[in-house]
Amino acid sequence: MRAAVLESYGEPLAIREVDDPSPSPHGAVIEVEACGICRSDWHAWMGHGEWNDDRVPEGQVLGHEPAGRVVDVGEHVETLDPGDRVVVPFNLGDGTCPQCRTGHGNVCEAGWALGFESAAPGAFAERVHVPRVEYNAVPLPDGVSAVETAALGCRYATAFHALAHRADVAAGDRVAVHGCGGLGLAAVEIASARGADVVAVDVRERPLELAVDLGAGATVNANERADVPAAVREAVGDDPDSGPAGGVHVSVDALGRAETCHNSVRSLRARGSHVQVGLTTDEERGEISLPTDYVARWDLSVLGSRGMPPARYDELLRMVDAGTLSPGRLVTREVTLGEVSDRLDAMTDYGTEAVEVVTEF
Repeated sequence: MRAAVLESYGEPLAIREVDDPSPSPHGAVIEVEACGICRSDWHAWMGHGEWNDDRVPEGQVLGHEPAGRVVDVGEHVETLDPGDRVVVPFNLGDGTCPQCRTGHGNVCEAGWALGFESAAPGAFAERVHVPRVEYNAVPLPDGVSAVETAALGCRYATAFHALAHRADVAAGDRVAVHGCGGLGLAAVEIASARGADVVAVDVRERPLELAVDLGAGATVNANERADVPAAVREAVGDDPDSGPAGGVHVSVDALGRAETCHNSVRSLRARGSHVQVGLTTDEERGEISLPTDYVARWDLSVLGSRGMPPARYDELLRMVDAGTLSPGRLVTREVTLGEVSDRLDAMTDYGTEAVEVVTEF
């Protein structure tokens, strides 16, 4: 089968024939109909992560946002059959560890990261193997297309878990989203759908326009405001100098830079929650200093969020099926497998918009 293989960091992926996967006893092979191209793929392509012992090995098939149809199942699989349509989370759990058994398979103690490690070849390929498929793969509602699901990918899932499960955003909350790429825009729509008043922050006008279309009530162009936290307070109707007496209840860093992380924390009102979903580059190398005295003084929470537990995907899919969330609206380009390298390269200077999806393999 054809697949996109990382042979050298930062160099074009090799589009070549690799062996077809076969199902493990508890696994299944999925024919990939669509797979999103994510900034996490860019991090892998660039060779980031060695500072966290998390560098993707050369020789890896990338791609971690697939949707498709089951074509073959292992001998112990009972609840899935060839022809079934599924979405596959990138955070694959083994289904047996204490985290999996309590509904937190996104942080499985013995799991796999699809497309990021040799034990789990990715979905920039015609077919992909899913281990422990009855725990990991989630059936798709008939009304949700493969392209929509690929846009859902890790972006909507990560944003949903961050806002719904980690920060518990509810109607009437004020939420700021710092960085409006695909992940940030997903966070904007999800927070708005949960009844929050949303402020979107970015340095580009087009993502901010998209954020308004997705429900943001206000925007801040960080290129035009020297004090972004003050601008966020002003955007929600507070005195820019009000400090923790004003600001937002939840603030999300969807980019992973020191500047966006600091701005996120400083945008919070007393007892607010900062949620970190963006990953750092080789500039920060996994370490960003925080205003810890400010965090302690104002009883702030700092939360991390990774992917989404497979067992909770139905919450998100119900909202998509009902039209409450529309990930397909974020798809700005459908590409071929051979174009993935160019699209990853474009991400280096933030030259992509919203979500791009591979639909031709």
